[in-house]
Amino acid sequence: MFSKLLPRDGNFFDMFNQHAGYIVDAARAFSDLVGHYDDAGLREKYSRNVIDAEHAADRVTKEVIRTLHKSFITPIDREQIRSLINLMDDVADTIQDSAEIMSLYDVRRMNDEMVRLTELSLKCCERIAYVVSLLHDMGDSSTVEAVLKICDEIDQLESDADRVMRSAMSRLFREEPDVRELIKLRAIYQLLETITDKCEDVANEIEGIVLENS
Repeated sequence: MFSKLLPRDGNFFDMFNQHAGYIVDAARAFSDLVGHYDDAGLREKYSRNVIDAEHAADRVTKEVIRTLHKSFITPIDREQIRSLINLMDDVADTIQDSAEIMSLYDVRRMNDEMVRLTELSLKCCERIAYVVSLLHDMGDSSTVEAVLKICDEIDQLESDADRVMRSAMSRLFREEPDVRELIKLRAIYQLLETITDKCEDVANEIEGIVLENS
């Protein structure tokens, strides 16, 4: 009976890993959506998979916040836990937004820039999942080194995505005569690049957490 009254610290690292797994699920489903965009049936299937993964990530986020409210002792600073899970959730949300806006804007086909931005966002998400998996062992100096290296890789991927977007924008404004199409594609390019921006935000938060707690 008394044990039920003791403060609990919650298994936050496990929940972070679970959420990161759903981010990767969403990113892979979105990559499949882009890769099979010409097939309406597969497009619908993969769009649903994106939504399901995002909803699952939302549930983990809510569980983290609930557990945080009930926990007296936490493995890292409470505000760091809250900030990290919210930033991770932003990644999943942006992936879902990207899938939905393609449908809302009635995008008919993918182009090379969309494919490339999607590839870069998937790589970023996979690295996010890996670096999150290292958090439980951040007291180890080799782990800290690995975390910082992966965060640098995410930063480089974000820079690559930014260059792809700028190039796409330049070509779009030079070559697209249809104003409606221009507005539509511009919004999509920006949103796809935002996925990597959000991943970089997560990486920056993790870098700060590791440096402060190592």
